[in-house]
Amino acid sequence: MTSRTHDLGSFTLLNLFIISQSLPKMSIVTAFMAIMACFLGGLFPDIDKPSSDVWDKIPGGSLIGRLIQPFLGAHRHFSHSIVGLIIYGLLFKLLLDYLGKFILVDMTVIWASFMIGVLSHLILDSLTKEGVPWLFPIDIHFKVMNIKTGSWGEKLIVFPGLIIINLFLIYTYYPTYLNLLHNFIN
Repeated sequence: MTSRTHDLGSFTLLNLFIISQSLPKMSIVTAFMAIMACFLGGLFPDIDKPSSDVWDKIPGGSLIGRLIQPFLGAHRHFSHSIVGLIIYGLLFKLLLDYLGKFILVDMTVIWASFMIGVLSHLILDSLTKEGVPWLFPIDIHFKVMNIKTGSWGEKLIVFPGLIIINLFLIYTYYPTYLNLLHNFIN
């Protein structure tokens, strides 16, 4: 999937989480950082590809990506598995624990949002014809559909489908979102 589809997919899964869970009271800064963490998580599994959009957002990122890529294996291996999800979650938690000494936001919310983004990436890549090796190191790629990244299937089915899901959620759960926004105003 393209990065814009991963961005929308991470936002969609975050929306599903918002309506299905009772959220802790948080500051507007925490909420903003949580959304950014979700978007970062939505792109993060592609760190195994030096040309990915994750590396484009960092100065010298493609060089760093080329240096890291040999340790992660080929694209859609370790970083697109449950093992990768757990290890990235643990490493991000350690980073947030350190940053929590300096930044006064709810790092638990930030971590959960990041993990939602990573999970959405794996789910969306499971729709592609390459699939995802959920059970790495077992080299079986699971796929639900046979969509090629950037193809008409992604542009005419997946992306519009995610927009429709978000619109439906926002319309249906409008009072939930209003209540969430009301908490920031008070």
